[in-house]
Amino acid sequence: MADFMRHDRQTAPEDSKPLLENSVKDFGMIPNLHAVMAEAPGLLEGYQHLHALFLHTSFSAEEQTVVWQSINVEHGCHYCVPAHTAIAKQMGVDDAITDALRDETELPTARLEALRDFTLSVVRQRGEVSDDAVQAFLDAGYTRRQLLEVVLGVSQKVMSNYVNHLAETPVDAPFQKFAWQHNG
Repeated sequence: MADFMRHDRQTAPEDSKPLLENSVKDFGMIPNLHAVMAEAPGLLEGYQHLHALFLHTSFSAEEQTVVWQSINVEHGCHYCVPAHTAIAKQMGVDDAITDALRDETELPTARLEALRDFTLSVVRQRGEVSDDAVQAFLDAGYTRRQLLEVVLGVSQKVMSNYVNHLAETPVDAPFQKFAWQHNG
């Protein structure tokens, strides 16, 4: 793998410095993912913007977690699964949901399971989802807006998951207690 620098506020390219300030403001630190992304200011800015947009979707905290973690687990992201476990705890998401996502076991409700199924269909089929998968998602009570919001979540997670694979981003100390390894 390529050797990627983890930037701080002194070493980052000029255009990334205010973005790293945003990271400190939002997380109380510069997450290693952001430190790596800082090498490409447009990537870090895009990632931060997509993250903010996804937080303001029509999905609840539980549903956001299902979208994020379904993708993280599917992509086998050693960094994002623990990070989003911590984020889910911070958002007040029930551990039963997080555990089911991490362990790829049944979620507590059929509605959340339908969301995971649809999200995985989007990822696995690269957006070419069958009419039956779309209808199952809608039948579970989700909307066409939410169908498109899943695409927003996938876009965000592709950025982070792929960077973490390329850079072998070390898991930050606060997330290490949630370490995860893909079973598949």
